[in-house]
Amino acid sequence: MLTSLKDFHFNASSWPQLLDTLLVEVFRFGLKMVICIAIYMIGRKIIKYLHKAMGKMMVRREFDPSIASFIRSLVDITLTAMLLLAIVNILGINTTSFVALFASIGVALGMALSGTLQNFAGGVMILLFRPYRIGDYIQAQNQEGTVKEIQIFNTIIVTADNRTIYIPNGGLSTNTIINFNNQKNRRIEWTISTDYGSDYDKTKKVIGEIITADNRILSDPAPFIALKTLNESSVDIVIRAWTLKEDYWDVYFTINEQIYKSFSAHNIDIPFPQLTVHLANK
Repeated sequence: MLTSLKDFHFNASSWPQLLDTLLVEVFRFGLKMVICIAIYMIGRKIIKYLHKAMGKMMVRREFDPSIASFIRSLVDITLTAMLLLAIVNILGINTTSFVALFASIGVALGMALSGTLQNFAGGVMILLFRPYRIGDYIQAQNQEGTVKEIQIFNTIIVTADNRTIYIPNGGLSTNTIINFNNQKNRRIEWTISTDYGSDYDKTKKVIGEIITADNRILSDPAPFIALKTLNESSVDIVIRAWTLKEDYWDVYFTINEQIYKSFSAHNIDIPFPQLTVHLANK
């Protein structure tokens, strides 16, 4: 009986042997496929288990969340590649030639995927120089939000309205990043407009009382209030005050509300664009 199709030499009386050989080959291939599928499923479960175990270990060892996220992502991809290579080997493909083939293709792919490689290098640079970490609120690439995860190719941020945005690391590592969490305090700035007929000293006093009454506003550096611009239809007053970074938005909106209510109570008018027309007498 033939053991493989390589041993077969065609003649009319060999059809039964050919059929037996085909059945044997199909059975062997089917058995390999079953084994490969089983290995893949078991391997993926092991990789997921190791992924979780590594995450717990890094939490116990108090690893920096940014580095931990990057390492877990890198290990997951590496183990998956090794699993696929083992499956290819079981299927009977020569792994040496397989690796050599992909090495040669890798040069072409490296040029085609230069952006992807740049993103990987960018991820490494971000972890080395730490311009931001997980949990920081950043502004970059015309996007802003809280950093949720730093992966090997992308950084994931969540915006204030709960949108998830994936930003390539390559652009982040080579462009401007604003990190709002690096400093303990933040400065808030308001520009408030009043009518030309309003009493400036009175307006400044009312604003000062509002700022002083809010204990979330720091006394050092001291708040700053000054006449900023004499516009066409308004007198613009600038207010600058410092607060803790976590109180920034609450203070900003609260002071807006207090100024509006106080201006109404003290008969200080907030102007709107207007045009004065003079009619010439005939």
